[in-house]
Amino acid sequence: MADLDDVKEGKDFGLDTPVDVKAFGLRGSNALDWGMQDRLARIFQEKSGNTVMLAFDHGYFQGPATGLERLDLTIRPLVPYTDVMMCTRGGLRATMPADSRKPVVLRCSGGMSVLTELSNELVAVDIEDALRLNASAITTNVYVGAEYEHKSLSNLVKLIDTGNRYGVPTMAVTGVGKDMARDARYFGLASRISAELGAHIVKTYFVEEGFEKVVAGCPVPIVIAGGKKLPEIDALTMAYKAIDQGASGVDMGRNIFQSDSPVGMIKAVRAVVHDGETPEKALQIYEDEKARALSPA
Repeated sequence: MADLDDVKEGKDFGLDTPVDVKAFGLRGSNALDWGMQDRLARIFQEKSGNTVMLAFDHGYFQGPATGLERLDLTIRPLVPYTDVMMCTRGGLRATMPADSRKPVVLRCSGGMSVLTELSNELVAVDIEDALRLNASAITTNVYVGAEYEHKSLSNLVKLIDTGNRYGVPTMAVTGVGKDMARDARYFGLASRISAELGAHIVKTYFVEEGFEKVVAGCPVPIVIAGGKKLPEIDALTMAYKAIDQGASGVDMGRNIFQSDSPVGMIKAVRAVVHDGETPEKALQIYEDEKARALSPA
């Protein structure tokens, strides 16, 4: 039974102070439930409003790609420097430390490989397993205009509905097939469709012409994919331009783990995304870390 001795009546109700109603600052997320907002707040840093995701989910369709042959050797050392791990459940369970305290965006699609049609995916992870892994968000590709467009959009809807039921946000990734145009019109279309279906985050590609319109036309946060390996200054310039034009972060893989100084590169990317550093200053961070790693102890 509750202890009722010495119960005192409340006195300090702050009658002269209005109730502080704090808006949730992330784009398109103010009306979400507390659990959704809590998970999104783990992904997007409060100070900058942005995120640096480390993508290493490529093995689900590419196998042991360059830089991902041993996740424990190449990716685990990078975990302390990222905001988010973007990965598969197999890679997470087998190789990543559970005490890293890093949020997870969990790859929940699969069912095809580089040897087949990439758009022919299925939902490959049940929401209960995502919850067991304490995922902060779940994700799948959408292939607008591809052979299996309808199936990929159906996969997204399924993830959104089950995620909403349990308070887990969904990120849509705008996959691009070999025959699709990589321009603002296409990415604007795919991003807007994803958001209209209920995605809470959209991952898409940066384009030189019209990217600010892609962002403006999408009512939820956009993070950019790193894409193929670029020279470090080019990757940093891409990240800088994307943030400058309204993106809320990056989800980079190959441009980090295939760099000759992965730690230096992820530190440089963080400087651009969170601190607003120019590509040139960020490149110096990369160069300094690279030199430090090569210098004798």
